[in-house]
Amino acid sequence: MTEGNFVDYVKIHLTSGKGGQGSAHLRREKFVAKGGPDGGDGGRGGHIIIKANPNLWTLYHLKFKRHFKAGHGGAGGKQTSTGADGEDVTIEVPLGTVVKNTSSGELITEITEDNHQVIVAKGGKGGLGNSHFKSATRQTPRYAQPGLPGEEVNVTLELKVLADVGLVGFPNAGKSTLLSVITAAKPKIADYEFTTLKPNLGIVTHRDYQSFVMADIPGIIEGAAEGKGIGHRFLRHIERNSTLLFLIPADADDIRKQYDILLDELRRYNPELLDKERLVAISKSDMLDAELKAEMKELLDEEFKGIPYLFISSVAQQGLVELKDKLWEMLNNSTE
Repeated sequence: MTEGNFVDYVKIHLTSGKGGQGSAHLRREKFVAKGGPDGGDGGRGGHIIIKANPNLWTLYHLKFKRHFKAGHGGAGGKQTSTGADGEDVTIEVPLGTVVKNTSSGELITEITEDNHQVIVAKGGKGGLGNSHFKSATRQTPRYAQPGLPGEEVNVTLELKVLADVGLVGFPNAGKSTLLSVITAAKPKIADYEFTTLKPNLGIVTHRDYQSFVMADIPGIIEGAAEGKGIGHRFLRHIERNSTLLFLIPADADDIRKQYDILLDELRRYNPELLDKERLVAISKSDMLDAELKAEMKELLDEEFKGIPYLFISSVAQQGLVELKDKLWEMLNNSTE
């Protein structure tokens, strides 16, 4: 999937079908001059349904179709026959999609499970036929109810990537390189900031044919929580990751300061993100000789008390097995 095909935010307009008109038919047959009312009910209007499809990874299929309209209910007929229901419209979305009312911002639903479906715009109820209005004093009612109108609503669909591990770091920290080395994903890699503009997903294979999903999320800059840079477009993808892997390059001016800035951006966006398991990986550590690494380790032991960290190099493939082992351990501990 190319970056241009990854769409994680769309606005669509939904119109459900109106209910069918009830029938005001009066029964007329040979030898039955006054058979009384036998008008049937109108059919209901079609619903607009949003349904989970685990085979989808993006909202790209909704990028160029923004208006959805369900069918109208059929009119009632004679002999109390009910009109046909309007045709429903089903919109399939990937797991992790949040559905909001665009006007009010109200959360309608979150699609997180296979086969999960929700009626977002209900079809109008069909009108009652005249057979419902017959009484002892009104034996030939010549009227029926019209169908109720359908609903019209604007909704916003936001995709929050469902992954076990989310990569957090400043631009150009080596997140895409790491993902390309330990998974089969092929993210765009270049030596400039904001190479990654969309989240990339990859499956990390572990020992004994086990695996977990890792997401490379566009780099954080200071002020991202207020929407600077790519801002909220990527921070929402971190919300559903159970473990956060902070990637900080070994050549950073101040490793602890970078970690604190990243943590603060997450806290300002959503304080609940700080409850997630965290692991710090010092990337590009192949640039360090043994003496420099020992000095840095001594410093980090002091600065990262209680926070697990390790040294890795994606290019030299150093420390990657230990990284996968540690992530697997953290993921299994968090699900127990």
